Amino acid sequence: MTVPGTFRAAVEAKDLAAITRSLDPGIEFLSPVMVKPYHGRDAVAALLGVLLEVFEDFEYTDELVGPEGAGGPSRPPSRALVFSARVMGKAVQGLDLLRFGETGLVTGLTVMVRPLPAAMTLARAVGRRMEEREATP
Repeated sequence: MTVPGTFRAAVEAKDLAAITRSLDPGIEFLSPVMVKPYHGRDAVAALLGVLLEVFEDFEYTDELVGPEGAGGPSRPPSRALVFSARVMGKAVQGLDLLRFGETGLVTGLTVMVRPLPAAMTLARAVGRRMEEREATP
């Protein structure tokens, strides 16, 4: 069992193994800059590993916590982590919306980014790296 702060601490430490441990096996990743959603711990961990490589100067700047029990009586509150970073020299701002299951693991991760030129650069950079990883056995 993990606690909601585990994901943030793992991302800030750039510790992919710890990030992966904080993810529920059935996690769903959504983002408007990705062509498709990603499902499952392994697929989402691979994507997050690419994001760790692509983002430069990544920093969480704010954290918003939803009301206790909003997703069910024994579920931790959802969290929104606001971040700033650069992608290939372009400044990007974003938000990680985290939803948690009863065990405290991340069951849903929605990532929103702005402005549009930086989001498009991010989509190209991540898409290219994900294609390369999928092509390599």
